[in-house]
Amino acid sequence: MNGTTGLDEVTDATFDDEVLGADRPVLVEFTSDHCPPCRQMVPVLDAVAAETAGRIRVVRLDVGANPGTTRAYRVMGTPTMLVFRDGAPVMTMVGARSKRRLLQELEDVR
Repeated sequence: MNGTTGLDEVTDATFDDEVLGADRPVLVEFTSDHCPPCRQMVPVLDAVAAETAGRIRVVRLDVGANPGTTRAYRVMGTPTMLVFRDGAPVMTMVGARSKRRLLQELEDVR
């Protein structure tokens, strides 16, 4: 975890175990400390994590510190959110969004 959010952080080293090997869907926010829309997403993602607890895990990945994973999933800008299920990306969302919109987009993720 880091100081700005209650969300767990994943890294190039932990991505396979924490995300690809997860037993439930995982929403990964590809983020950067230098990205104002990413900072806007902090309270949104914290709230979404609380509301989807037990169904979807929400984590963050710093693109600057983790270039391998960022390149592997062709993340070109931040914030980019990918939902992984059973080891594969099943949904991509680019850009900041409201809590309501994000929850609507995640409704069918099981």
